[in-house]
Amino acid sequence: MILHLQNVLTGEELATARSLLDDQAAWVDGRHSAGTQAQTRKNNEQLAQDSEAARALQALVLGAVQRDPLFFSAALPRKVFNPLFNRYSGATNTYGAHVDGAVLHSKTTQQWVRTDISCTLFLSDPASYDGGELVVKDTFGDQRIKLPAGDMVIYPGTRVHRVDPVTRGARVASFFWVESMVRGDEQRRLLFDLDMNLLALRKRHGETPEATALTGTYHNLLRLWADT
Repeated sequence: MILHLQNVLTGEELATARSLLDDQAAWVDGRHSAGTQAQTRKNNEQLAQDSEAARALQALVLGAVQRDPLFFSAALPRKVFNPLFNRYSGATNTYGAHVDGAVLHSKTTQQWVRTDISCTLFLSDPASYDGGELVVKDTFGDQRIKLPAGDMVIYPGTRVHRVDPVTRGARVASFFWVESMVRGDEQRRLLFDLDMNLLALRKRHGETPEATALTGTYHNLLRLWADT
């Protein structure tokens, strides 16, 4: 499931993030955090994880996603890898096709996190740069994603994806992974669809006996598939 989450960051949070990710930030070669395959294809900059700005921004992003009900419904998070931050511009402007590592070690929390879901939170105004689309290979072909600042896309960590070259300006984003309570993408999609339709039914008809029964079905499926 590929899902667009709108307005994950408030305007104030977005301004704070941009102020901490300017040219004076502690940008380092993005290949330092890449695996063996990705090192040959990764050509961007990344905010140093041990910088004060990184720690402040991690707390900001985690706070934002944790209050987002759509994120919780779609991801059913068990663990969230500490958010990272990258920049594509100038000569460091692209990331070729790759698949994220299946299990990653967080330097911040010292946890191993299974990468069931990949997340990209866009921080740059899309009109401020050319190129830089996140391209995710999907069943029906390549999905080209370039979202408004403050919006986020989530997609299965199993998908081959890339970031096309930025030819003007700078593309700045946060990226991280989620280990879900429900490992399978198909099961998560079914639960999400059921949850969204239940919300719509309640809004239209109130708390009917049928809505109550379907809520029980949702929780019984979650109980069946969840690993906490």
